[in-house]
Amino acid sequence: MGVLSFMFVIPNLLIFFFEATYGIDSIKSTQSLADGKTLVSKDGNFELGFFSPGSSKNRYLGIWYNIQDKTVVWVANRDSPINDSSGILMINSTASLVLLAQNKSVVWSTSSLKQAQALLLQLLDTGNLVLTDEKNGNSEDYLWQSFDYPTDTSLPGMKFGWDLKRGLNMRLIAWKNWDDPSSGDLILEMTHHNYPEAYLFQGTVKYFRSGPWNGIGFSGAPAFKPNLVYAYTFVYNQDEVYFMFTRKEKSPLTIAALNQTTSVLQSFTRTETAQSWKSYFVRPTDRCDRYGICGAYGICIATELPVCQCLKGFKPKSQQKWDSMDWSQGCVRNEPLNCQDKITHGFVEFSSLKLPDTTHTWVNKSMNLKECRERCLNNCTCMAYTNSDIKERSGCAIWLGDLLDIRQFPVGGQDLYIRMHASKFVQYQGTGNGHKKNIAAIVACSIVVVFGMLLGSYYVCSKENLRGIMERIRAIVHSSNNKGPEEDMELPLFDLSTIARATDDFSLNNKLGEGGFGPVYKAWRLWIEDRPIELIDDSVGDFTIFEVLRCIHVALLCVQQRQEDRPNMLSVVLMLSSESLLPKPRQPGFYTDSPPEADPSLSTPCSENKITFSSFDAR
Repeated sequence: MGVLSFMFVIPNLLIFFFEATYGIDSIKSTQSLADGKTLVSKDGNFELGFFSPGSSKNRYLGIWYNIQDKTVVWVANRDSPINDSSGILMINSTASLVLLAQNKSVVWSTSSLKQAQALLLQLLDTGNLVLTDEKNGNSEDYLWQSFDYPTDTSLPGMKFGWDLKRGLNMRLIAWKNWDDPSSGDLILEMTHHNYPEAYLFQGTVKYFRSGPWNGIGFSGAPAFKPNLVYAYTFVYNQDEVYFMFTRKEKSPLTIAALNQTTSVLQSFTRTETAQSWKSYFVRPTDRCDRYGICGAYGICIATELPVCQCLKGFKPKSQQKWDSMDWSQGCVRNEPLNCQDKITHGFVEFSSLKLPDTTHTWVNKSMNLKECRERCLNNCTCMAYTNSDIKERSGCAIWLGDLLDIRQFPVGGQDLYIRMHASKFVQYQGTGNGHKKNIAAIVACSIVVVFGMLLGSYYVCSKENLRGIMERIRAIVHSSNNKGPEEDMELPLFDLSTIARATDDFSLNNKLGEGGFGPVYKAWRLWIEDRPIELIDDSVGDFTIFEVLRCIHVALLCVQQRQEDRPNMLSVVLMLSSESLLPKPRQPGFYTDSPPEADPSLSTPCSENKITFSSFDAR
């Protein structure tokens, strides 16, 4: 009996040890999950259980990242809290989840239209809580899943948009505050009209608009584009319309969440070595992101003062209000269009734009741009047109009515062709950036040619400088050496005055090369003196100041003294491909205004040769 008892005890102990160490990720219909117990996904990233947010004593069933700060990503009973620890989660006989509190009262429940025989509730490695039928061979044929009912957070692999067949709106709604996960008034929602886009609402008021999907990203967020870390998917058909992002292999933990306090949508990443979430994308970011700030036919330019201007060919509807910086009434045409005289109409190209509000648009994915123009020209209510897909340079989108919520980006954005009267068409043809591409190409080619010539000249002159300096040194040495014929010394020695005379007192014209940390020293000095613009070389040509300053900022972060302060390549990619706030750079490593003091305890006596030797080896 002792041996048999031992044989039964050991497996049970192993099961208990495994569950205590790794946790369980699922329960069956005969089981339940009480307050104090949790489910943990197989990879250990996510955990499901009961929690109390902030200083609140209420209990909620939720899912969180299984890390030190337990970042909550989903809440089941967000609007129906439990005021004690009596909560229990069960699977009932109708293939539904039921959350019970005291006296078996139902606090929260799900519903399913499918039948099942062997029910299983499982927390997946993606953070998705799914209810499945174990006897169903299709592992992704879920009876219910939490990804269909997001709260304030979007995870990789989660759809944001609409399931049109079920009428299911998969939107994000912010918490009321950090202590209360109930539904706040900040809402992110996808539209499903002809040219879908996302809106951020404050209550019922439109606060920010993403712009339509253009085949690469959203028109209103050109920095939010494909990169080495994340892949983006946008689907629009008769059954569904949604946006989804996924993590690429070995990419960091990530979330996108609404922040009720600051009224923004933020995306965060967290690497294995980091102990906190780092923001890499934020919207809205400036005044021009505010919905419709400049009114109809107004354009917002964040780098200008005032930020609102009328499009070329338009004027303020109320000059008095416009001058007082009340731009809500927008702009009107300098010369009204006559629909009967549309043969005299044309289109002016405006570039680098966030496309206007798409509520009143018409889209055809098979048309080309020429066909799109004809379609718009023959419709008197059509005010503008463009390609609906800039990745493939295909499709047609036309705007039927006033153009609202337009902004111009310093870089990125899209082309938009706006209807004008013939007289204005000639006048403004060049102002809409229609010819800038040709000019830019000519200028770019000229810069390349000139730069090549300068580089060749520099190479020749450098060799001539070297030859000239050596000749002057030999002449000086020879004139001061009366001991006999000039000797070919293996290690010639020259005093300071000799070298100064040979190089025209160390003139920059005689500079043969550079390296080391001189450029870092110069960059840091200019940065702390608020003069980083002086680092930009004249040969750069046209550039966007914001991008250049961001590159300099990231470069300084890459040469920090402490290793933990230097971003890895993954972080560098995110920093350069987004518009998130960057940490303040500190004094770079290897930077000294004066030689550092050595630690006497670490120093050892050494002889002084007064001769140095530099050996150059390949890296």
